Amino acid sequence: MQQARNATIPPPRPQCRAAIFEDIRIAVKAGIGDFMSRPALSLLLGFLFALFGAILIAGLTVFDQIWIAIAAGVGFPFVAPFLAAGFYEMSRRIQEGQAFGVMDIILVILRQQRREFGWMSFVILFVFWIWAYQIRLLLAIILFNTFYGSLSELAVVIVTTQEGVVFLAIGSIIGAALSTALFSITVIAMPLLLEREVDFITAMITSVQAVLKSPVVMLGWGATIGALTLLAVAPALLGVIVIFPILGHATWHFYGRLMEPAG
Repeated sequence: MQQARNATIPPPRPQCRAAIFEDIRIAVKAGIGDFMSRPALSLLLGFLFALFGAILIAGLTVFDQIWIAIAAGVGFPFVAPFLAAGFYEMSRRIQEGQAFGVMDIILVILRQQRREFGWMSFVILFVFWIWAYQIRLLLAIILFNTFYGSLSELAVVIVTTQEGVVFLAIGSIIGAALSTALFSITVIAMPLLLEREVDFITAMITSVQAVLKSPVVMLGWGATIGALTLLAVAPALLGVIVIFPILGHATWHFYGRLMEPAG
C-alpha cells in the first residue's frame, strides 16, 4: 500500500538558484576547456552543423526562395539549442570522467528525439517558422515595390534605401523579441531535459524561473551568446565550426552552476 502511494507522488520540481556574472566567466572558461579536451569530436559536430546551415541556405537561394534564405541565415541559430545535445553529453561525460567515442555521442543525440527533448525541438522550430514568416510579411509590406533577384542585391537594397532601413529596423525589433522569448524558455530547459527525466513543460517553466531570478545576469549571458553567434555566422558560417562547440560546452556548465542537485 505504501509503495502504491509513493508511486503516485510526482518527483520534485527542479530548482535553480540565481545566477551571478562569475557563472558566465567560469562557464565559458570550462567550455573552452572541454573543447580543447576533445577538439576533434567538437570540431566534427561543429562542421556538421555549419555544413547543414550552408546547404540549407544555398538550396533555398538556388530555388529562388530568398525570403526563407534570409530567415534561415539570420534565424538559423534559433535551432542551435536542440542540436547542441551532443556537446552537453560530451561535457557531462568529461565532467564525470567517463570515456566516450563518436558513436556514443551520436547515439545520445538520436535518442533525444524519442524523449521530451523532441517536443522541445518542436517548440523551437515553431518559433523559427514564426520568424521566417514575419520576414516574408515584412518583405511583402515594406519592399513590395523593390526589385532584388539575389541575396546580394537584397543586401544592397537594405543598406541603401529608406525602405530597406525600415525593413531592417522592424525586423531587428521582432527578431529581438522572438530571440528573448526563445532564450527564456530554453536557456536551462535543453540541458535539463538531457540530464533528468522531466517533461518539456516543466523544463520550460524552470528555464523561465531561472531568467526571472537573475534577469540582468541572464541578459549578459544572452548577449554573450548573441555576440559569439554573430561572430560565428558572419564569415560564411565558418566560425560556427569552432564557436558553436564552445557555446554548447559552456551552456552545459552554465546550467550546472545554476541547478540544485536532484532531490
